[in-house]
Amino acid sequence: MAEGFMEIGKLSFSPLFHSLCVIFISLLNFSIAFDTLSSGQSIKDGERLVSSGQSFELGFFSPGNSKYRYLGIWYKLSPEKIVWVANRNNPLTDSNGVLTFSGERNLVVLNRSKSVIWSSNSSRVLRNPVAQLLDSGNLVVSDNTSSRSGEWSWQSFDYPTDTLLAGMRLGWNLKSGFEWRLTSWKSTDDPSSGDYTYGFNVNGLPQIEMRKRGSTKTFRIGPWNGLRFLGTPEPKSTLFNPRFVYNETYVYSEFESSRDDIITIRTLNQSGLIQRLLRKKESSTWDVMTSKPRDPCDNYGQCGANSFCKNNRDPRCQCLQGFVPKSQEEWQLYNSTSGCIRKAQLNCSQEPSFLKISMLNLPDLIDFWLNKNMSLDECKVECLKNCSCTAYANSDVRRGGSGCLMWFGDLIDIREFEQDNYVQNLYIKLSASELDSIKSPVNKTKLLTVTVASVISGLLVAAIALSIVWKSRTKRRGLQSQKEDIDLPLYDFSTIAVATGHFSQTNMIGAGGFGSVYKGNLSMGQEIAVKRLSKGSRQGLEEFMNEVLLIVKLQHRNLVGLLGCCIEGEERMLIYEYMPNKSLDYFIFDDDRSFLLAWKSRFDIVLGIARGLLYLHQDSKLQVIHRDLKTSNILLDVDLNPKISDFGLARIFGGNEREARTRRIIGT
Repeated sequence: MAEGFMEIGKLSFSPLFHSLCVIFISLLNFSIAFDTLSSGQSIKDGERLVSSGQSFELGFFSPGNSKYRYLGIWYKLSPEKIVWVANRNNPLTDSNGVLTFSGERNLVVLNRSKSVIWSSNSSRVLRNPVAQLLDSGNLVVSDNTSSRSGEWSWQSFDYPTDTLLAGMRLGWNLKSGFEWRLTSWKSTDDPSSGDYTYGFNVNGLPQIEMRKRGSTKTFRIGPWNGLRFLGTPEPKSTLFNPRFVYNETYVYSEFESSRDDIITIRTLNQSGLIQRLLRKKESSTWDVMTSKPRDPCDNYGQCGANSFCKNNRDPRCQCLQGFVPKSQEEWQLYNSTSGCIRKAQLNCSQEPSFLKISMLNLPDLIDFWLNKNMSLDECKVECLKNCSCTAYANSDVRRGGSGCLMWFGDLIDIREFEQDNYVQNLYIKLSASELDSIKSPVNKTKLLTVTVASVISGLLVAAIALSIVWKSRTKRRGLQSQKEDIDLPLYDFSTIAVATGHFSQTNMIGAGGFGSVYKGNLSMGQEIAVKRLSKGSRQGLEEFMNEVLLIVKLQHRNLVGLLGCCIEGEERMLIYEYMPNKSLDYFIFDDDRSFLLAWKSRFDIVLGIARGLLYLHQDSKLQVIHRDLKTSNILLDVDLNPKISDFGLARIFGGNEREARTRRIIGT
């Protein structure tokens, strides 16, 4: 055997090659395990800490075209996404920076001359300090000799920059006065503190505010009403679980990711937008799920004082009832920043009245008074006693409402919503004469309508009475016959009432010209959706029975499943299987939720609808034309499988029929 080689079996290795292998393996093991920094060790520019799960890295970097160096944490993905910066306002001018421990407490970044340019500033002395980059993206400092796991003397999560990761807090420690808030970068090349901040205002009830240059509000969500934040908070999502804590010690929000294959973060960009970004781990791009402010009405005080904003209207701004534009000329030029003033000033010597308005978020808490123990009636009395009070509302909507919020002076930053998900009632103080003038046109119209109707009714009552008696007998005979033909469970009204919480507003999940849809739970625990026809419904008895009979006879995976019905007195209800993802229009016509439907999901939904229509038109024993197919009639189950619903206007064709006539306009 040649000198300088050793033989193992039939393979030969030189000592040099053997040494290189040992070094390589050692380096490999070191890089995998290198998520900690102990006292006496250091990280130089070019070296990195890597979290145990290979999710995050810590090291020195230069953003964009910057020549400066910063210590930061980023996702270990391509391209890298910076989520935290240590020395954002004190950059290194070269690549000679070092991260190490100073004494027994602080992590520090040193420059070329060994001067401290950043420090963790921890006050706790540690016997054996160690820093670790966790797989959550949190850099923590603890005592390596301590037996208490998870006890940290310092953590980067307490000092967010422009990004919130899962588990990071936004809010306040009320006892210590410590705040967690976001501050934007100055630019994509400069991570120093920018113009915008985003955090909680805990003066009174918690609100979330965005400010520009520390003082100017640009966006607001709130206040907290015991159940939710009023205004335009993030929509519910299956991708993350939000959490809000409000007690004597803490006020903060945080979130946890609910899917391992999708990363979700919140970031405040340099333009003043708070965005939720999503990224699939195998993807190379970050997608925007939500972005606030999302429209002009989200801009703080868009319409000035004593007015409200509605985005889908021209003009967007309108004075509250009892108020007029302060400058009519400016409002005609679409400049409403001057706001509105009262038509009739309040007179403390005369008892005023209150106008209840709904579908609006509550005004900003600027000049206000809060009492959490009062009832709404007590709040009204208190507002009447105080001449400066301009409006009042409950501070907590739980358990029927409690607490008292009173506003003094102008009412600022009000927005109208089309749905009442995030709003509550506000009672505005007006002079009695002004309230009468608001109501009188309505009263006069009602009086005229009643008079005309009475005259017409008097002339026709005899003929109508005879007609009603005849139709009623015919309807009862027809209804009884059709009920006997229905091969479907018939539920008692009392059973459905109990299942839906007596048709509670909190259980209402939809509404239309036919009536309302409620979520319910049967006694066996099965979730149901109850379609309750209103007495003035556009869907009459004929359409109701048509829908029941059709769905009973049609069975397909892409048609909604009917579990039963209720026909009792004037009540007509259909009991369907509950669809947790609501309808297709809930997703595709909403800028935020539309992101949740990936292209594959959209394709599968279209394919499912096509299969359902093919079954109706060709493969079923009945040829059925739906005649009212629209996105709101496409329901989505838990797996986003589409289900065609609402067969009230459907029509059955004979085997050889190709066309038919109708006597009325149908569909929407």
